[in-house]
Amino acid sequence: MLLHRAVEKDDDEGEESFQMRFMPHTSSDIAAMLDVVGLENLEQLVAHVAAELRAKATIAIDSGRSEAEVARQISRLAAMNSGAREFTSYLGGGYYNHYVPAAVRAITARAEFATSYTPYQAEASQGTTQAIFEFQTLITQLTAMEVANAGMYDGASAAAEAVLMAHRLKPKRTVVALARALWPDYRATIRTYLSSIEEIEIVELPFDDSSGATDVAAFEKIANERLLCAVIGYPNAFGVIEPLGAISEIARRADAVAISATAESLALGLLKPPGELGVDIATGEGQSFGLPLQFGGPGFGYLAAKMANVRQLPGRLVGETRDRDGRRAFCLTLAAREQHIRRERATSNICTNHSLCALAATVYLSLMGRAGLRDLAERNVELAHEAAAVLETVGIRRRFTGPFFNELAIRVDNVAMALKAAEARKILAGIALGRDYPELSDALLTTCTEMNRPDELERLAGALAEVR
Repeated sequence: MLLHRAVEKDDDEGEESFQMRFMPHTSSDIAAMLDVVGLENLEQLVAHVAAELRAKATIAIDSGRSEAEVARQISRLAAMNSGAREFTSYLGGGYYNHYVPAAVRAITARAEFATSYTPYQAEASQGTTQAIFEFQTLITQLTAMEVANAGMYDGASAAAEAVLMAHRLKPKRTVVALARALWPDYRATIRTYLSSIEEIEIVELPFDDSSGATDVAAFEKIANERLLCAVIGYPNAFGVIEPLGAISEIARRADAVAISATAESLALGLLKPPGELGVDIATGEGQSFGLPLQFGGPGFGYLAAKMANVRQLPGRLVGETRDRDGRRAFCLTLAAREQHIRRERATSNICTNHSLCALAATVYLSLMGRAGLRDLAERNVELAHEAAAVLETVGIRRRFTGPFFNELAIRVDNVAMALKAAEARKILAGIALGRDYPELSDALLTTCTEMNRPDELERLAGALAEVR
């Protein structure tokens, strides 16, 4: 049996109801699957979990119970868990809690979108290809670049594909400069992608301990004839807005490729877009545009570049054309359908994308419009700066001085105790930066979006002030 939490409440007892769907796995089906993975029983799938925890998780249900009775008992057990909605959240760090308009869910739930696959037969998939075309258009407008592909899996893989694209453009260059202030998962993904290219050397650019921005002087020292590209967060992992224009100019003088990576893409509704700052390839994560958090995924990545480099774009590209009757039509263009199975000769081994997620972003951006997106971005900035001011009244100050969008690193004496004190007040105060940046063991990354209310900031300050 598989249980799904329903939205409506049970009228009799005020409990959340569950819908039950039967999954017809017979004993022989299960045995065949276990044989494939080399296990003898289902318990071995969770054998790595401590025995005392497995014992607590055991659900003892008497045999012969009706479906309604089982659903009711499971519902009561689930109600014992603390749901995310019971907390005030200041979590960010790459995935952000924004409001999703009902229209986004209504359109993406339509069967022709929810069940569609990659549009290999463009003539039979005009709705899907048009949606992708509109998505590409919106991404170019957002980034001020000339061309965008149909989307990538996520922001980290988009950044890694951008580095591979740069390598195709500059095959004799060998040094990849990664800002240390770039998100750790982005840096790890790029390293994984490059691990099979022996000649590539990765150099991490330090960040300034005062501003939190990438050290421009350190980058200038390595910007020579060996430099392939530089990858910079915009904003970076500390929420600081990087000097992207200065970094792009240094890369341009070295004839290298400047790549921006934006995890909080709402920032581009307010900040000067990467294309206007001299960036060659703009990448990012689009989760903020109409996608709920969903335990960290799925989201979607985007990649935009200059038209001169369009044939080196990874993934798919939808173009506009005319059919034989002169009507507007859409088709996959410039990349062969089978380009992803050409191994090392392929432009990319990504052969599809999170197209339903990209559709959600298309609907979201169309609903918001240019002015609406800017208004929302401004609201995020206002709340984050108000949070900084409120925290300062109780002696909690920013860790860095650089300009920031909607997330900021704050200095806390004991991060673990601060997080625990906040959780006791039903507040998720942020992310401890010390795990990925040992030199920032006293720093907490906290984020404000339009889902936070001004009156909640005093509660946050009070909780964190307890451990000062």
